[in-house]
Amino acid sequence: MGVVEDGRYDGVDLRPWGKFDRATLRVYSLLFHLIDVGAVAGVLWDRFLTPSQRRVISAGLDMPQEQARSGVCFLAGMHDIGKLTPYFQALEPVAYVRLGEELPADAGQVVHVPHARASMHVGLHLLGELGFAVGGNDSPAVRAAQCLGGHHGRFLQLDVDGAASAQRVQATLGGPEWQELRRRYVRLLWHLFGVDEAPKAMSVEAAVLITGLTMVADRIASQRRYWVPNADTPSFGAAEHHSRARRQAEEEVERLGLARFALDRIPFTTAHPALKEPNALQASVMEEFPRLVAERGSGIAVVTDAMGTGKSVAALEMARIFNEHSGTQGVMWLLPATAAADQAYEVLDRYVRGHRPEYAPVTLVHHHSDLNEAYTGRLLSPADTSVLGGPPDDPFADHQDDIDDEREYGPGVAGPDGWLRGRDNALLAQYTVSTTDQAQMAVLPVRHSALRMLALTGKTVVVDEAHALDAFSQLQLLRLLQWLGAMNCPVVLLSATMPAPTATELVRAYLWGAGRTGLHAVSFAPGYPGWLFADAATATAHRMSEPARHEQRAAQRRNAHIRVRKVIYQPLGQAGRAVEAGERLAVIADVLQPVIRRGGCAAVVCATVADAQDTYAYLRRIWTGRGEDLVLLHARVRGRRRQSTLEDLRHQLGPTGPRPARRVIVTTSLLDVSLDVDVDLMVSDLASVARLLQRLGRLGRFTHLWSGQNRRPAWWNAGTSPTLTVLHPVNSFGATALPPGWDTVEPAVALHETARLLPALETEPLVVPDAVQALVEHVHGVTSHFAAQTTRLQQMAATHQARTTRQEQLSAIHLVPPAKRVSSLADLHRQHLTTAQAATRPGLLPRRLLPCHRSADGTLTLDAAGLLPIPDQEHLSPRHLRGILEHSLPVPAAWVARASAGHQPPASWKQHPLLADIVLLPTDSVARESEHRFGQHWLRMDEELGLQHRKQQ
Repeated sequence: MGVVEDGRYDGVDLRPWGKFDRATLRVYSLLFHLIDVGAVAGVLWDRFLTPSQRRVISAGLDMPQEQARSGVCFLAGMHDIGKLTPYFQALEPVAYVRLGEELPADAGQVVHVPHARASMHVGLHLLGELGFAVGGNDSPAVRAAQCLGGHHGRFLQLDVDGAASAQRVQATLGGPEWQELRRRYVRLLWHLFGVDEAPKAMSVEAAVLITGLTMVADRIASQRRYWVPNADTPSFGAAEHHSRARRQAEEEVERLGLARFALDRIPFTTAHPALKEPNALQASVMEEFPRLVAERGSGIAVVTDAMGTGKSVAALEMARIFNEHSGTQGVMWLLPATAAADQAYEVLDRYVRGHRPEYAPVTLVHHHSDLNEAYTGRLLSPADTSVLGGPPDDPFADHQDDIDDEREYGPGVAGPDGWLRGRDNALLAQYTVSTTDQAQMAVLPVRHSALRMLALTGKTVVVDEAHALDAFSQLQLLRLLQWLGAMNCPVVLLSATMPAPTATELVRAYLWGAGRTGLHAVSFAPGYPGWLFADAATATAHRMSEPARHEQRAAQRRNAHIRVRKVIYQPLGQAGRAVEAGERLAVIADVLQPVIRRGGCAAVVCATVADAQDTYAYLRRIWTGRGEDLVLLHARVRGRRRQSTLEDLRHQLGPTGPRPARRVIVTTSLLDVSLDVDVDLMVSDLASVARLLQRLGRLGRFTHLWSGQNRRPAWWNAGTSPTLTVLHPVNSFGATALPPGWDTVEPAVALHETARLLPALETEPLVVPDAVQALVEHVHGVTSHFAAQTTRLQQMAATHQARTTRQEQLSAIHLVPPAKRVSSLADLHRQHLTTAQAATRPGLLPRRLLPCHRSADGTLTLDAAGLLPIPDQEHLSPRHLRGILEHSLPVPAAWVARASAGHQPPASWKQHPLLADIVLLPTDSVARESEHRFGQHWLRMDEELGLQHRKQQ
């Protein structure tokens, strides 16, 4: 019987099952599910993939795009061919009895082979029969088979002469009846999807994108509400079902918002309503950049400018131009911190909505995105339902792909491995704001990394605050850029304080991935302020014109004043301890006097959370104004409180906010990259030059916007303001003395060199942006000579270099290889990390801590009043989940590594992906004991100061 006859009514056997619903005993034909996924893949090719991605796949398969489309649909349809094996079919007795007598009689020895691996093993030979060349790791048949095996998230190693040999397949995966039925299924898929010939090649890049596309298609077609109606009203045959499947797939892809859309061209001031006209840098991008990209194609751009001068707008204009000429659609905006991502989300959302599209989803992806009210569009009240579980029609809500591979078909609870912390499906939206770690996981051996790469490469990727990553994360960013270069995906890097060597290294990584080598002697520094574009085709550097650069520098030029106060560092200790003159806390209070007495807005930026808590506690003691005018902001508070504080500050101290008469913010480095706010006065602990310059960006930030407006306090003097007071900790001899723990925040050598520069910075105003790049290069650039100044500084430099090397080595251990160095696709998953285990910053494998209260009868509650008991049940509602998470906070895993039985969460939480790693921190309402010991670490939750930590040596 031929494929035409197999597609008709009473053609090929439709009884083997692919989906089963235990609750209703519904059975869905495996062949129909394969057709569904292939049909969805075809619609995704047409509506979701961008022209640039289609070109990468087509080139990787060495065939025209129309033929490549058919091949992709066919491979996507083949993904579950391994379910047509005795082991899988016998998993559900109710469905197994429907097979009749022939197949069960030919089962032979039933061997446990997960169906993803079985798809790879049986697929290898079936693909070979269709003309796929079978050879080494890079042969089309081997890589295509690994695509089949990788559709559940990880690429598997394929042993052609071992487990995947014809003899082993025949012995373990069913006899001749099973083999022949699999062959007929595959040949029918080949016919239905119109494949003419097998590809002669399959590149690593094409294989990764095909696998990611298959993952998305499988998730869509695996929704219960997608396949159950088809099971209730089955088609008469495979050919008829194929016609229905194409229509259903088109409707579903459109309904889920995965179809790409174009934004209309609108005037600059409409797209960016806060601006009256583009500044010189933005105008230069709009005038010079389109011609370059139109002529040269995709590439990487770098934008450097002073803080608060509109780099984000320039990036959005660059993304628009890249998308128009490079075949990409959308923006993936990456930021180093969640607070920065929250603010960028509002910017990108306004930008997209300003174009008035009919439907334009903009997603926010990070660990706490559900606590962002601007994103969820609703208040996080106990009575409210949460987006944590997805809306009722969430496209992926019932896709259980992180439990046992053979139990994906029924209801269940995803295990801890299922915690994809940023919800990888949200990355698929055309416009996305995310923390950088979500993108870094695309080059770590975590499950579904291919889907993350698929989500990234269809858009222009904007890496904001590119300077803010340490050596550990920088190496991961370099590897990501290599992959993006290989995928011909345009990239824009933004920074206010990026050393020229760092910019050059990032650009070279991208160009190396794109196949451009021999660039070691070429500098890709953009100049300051300015932009650079290096095209992937020729690696030629194109820079902003000098006249435009001079105009931008002149327009943004302003003076800032640095004032240095030498202080004695002394922790507050006991709440009643008298603070003496000259101590750090006393000097802070003295500098803040203009605000305390006469009003205005100020920020105190502390080196560590403990210092911020001490500072706030001392200022609270001497505070005479309204309590709400003194604000503490750091990361060690409950998620809901932190989010609410950030939103209030952005609203009140933003460019158009209702500026309070008096406000003092005590915070940490969270301020450096997180808040678009303006303060009149700032006090900062000693930090590196780069960080001090970042903080200057929040000091008098909107002066140029408020010309003629009376928004400054009476004591503000345009000649001496803004002023940044830097606290220089010294010992009794007047030499720099770094307090314990400060060298873990930044390298000690950078702090010492900055301290050495401070007297010179104090003598005359700092001219921004003219002086910025030279200062950054002096302390952070490779040409810095400060390490040779003294023996002690040399030792510090050596220590810093050793630490950097260790971080790079540790980071490199988990990184996947660059695309051009991948042989077997299994190289991308040699290690089996989960997204919860994958470190994207050194030493940070965070655990979630849940401060709670224990009543006299032992009941645990979220609140001190005992009104919100901690839920302990197998199935938690979205409201329960959100209530738990918004009361929790992340802490380093080392702090809670030695948790006792009293710190364990309810047993019912252990299999929940969002709650599995939570550690309880209960306060006993009877004994009033609130400090808990975890080995050397002691933790205590103070409702006002936040989590307090001390380490006992």
